[in-house]
Amino acid sequence: MYRGIIFIMLSELCFTISTIFSKLLTSSSDVSAVEVTFSRFLLGFLVVSVAVYKNSISLVANKLSLLVWRGVLNTVAVILFFLASQYTTITNTHMLNMTYPFFIFLFAPLFFRQEKISPFLYLILIVALAGIWLVINPNLNSINKGDIFGLLSGLVAAFAIITLNMARKNDSTMVILFYLMSIGTILNGLVMLPVFVWPQGSQWLLLLASASVGVIGQICITYGYKYVTARAGSLVSTSRILYAVVLGMLIFREDLTLRIATGGLLILLSIGIVTWLQKPEKGM
Repeated sequence: MYRGIIFIMLSELCFTISTIFSKLLTSSSDVSAVEVTFSRFLLGFLVVSVAVYKNSISLVANKLSLLVWRGVLNTVAVILFFLASQYTTITNTHMLNMTYPFFIFLFAPLFFRQEKISPFLYLILIVALAGIWLVINPNLNSINKGDIFGLLSGLVAAFAIITLNMARKNDSTMVILFYLMSIGTILNGLVMLPVFVWPQGSQWLLLLASASVGVIGQICITYGYKYVTARAGSLVSTSRILYAVVLGMLIFREDLTLRIATGGLLILLSIGIVTWLQKPEKGM
């Protein structure tokens, strides 16, 4: 249980740092966020391929359909997420993407019939979302395309995480990652071709940094969901908002107001409750 919590929290930190590198790159050049996501999938594919080769891992899938769906949904969610970071603020990007717990709570019972919706879990979710709202203090009076991308990334991410949780019951982590990175590289490559711009100088460093940290995050979240349910993992993932606040203070010199501090405490409280209540699923 605790291993899963740690892996997911680490993955969210990596995802936050990855979007910051991406934002720095796309805001200072003509390089698109689609190129950033392609480099992430390509690097991930190379890393996983080496691991598969060295460990002589069989790539014969026990449930191929789930791996394909996981790869496609994850690719779409990642592209939407990084496009959001390009066209809107990092704050709005993460807030809108973190709506995916709503969708998991709504749709997970259709896939995991043994997962009954507890009123107490709804209360925990409300606490977590209240904390997110306080931390973000969003102003959505005017919606741009970046905000739309962020919200859509949350919707698609919910289904991607549900399929990951299902795939974990049939195939190993390395097999899941191989198919995920392979599908992501191909699909993202096709989307990138029309807007490709060759990076220059230090732009390569930002591109590689975003890709590398993103790959680490993807590996961590795949391992993390081996030990927790989709619903509990989504609550733990709210820690990403707290990371965004801290990094915003350090990098962009943002103020830590009482509102933000209160929201952060609510998020940490919800994570603590989930950690205490969560039990590993049978067979894990």
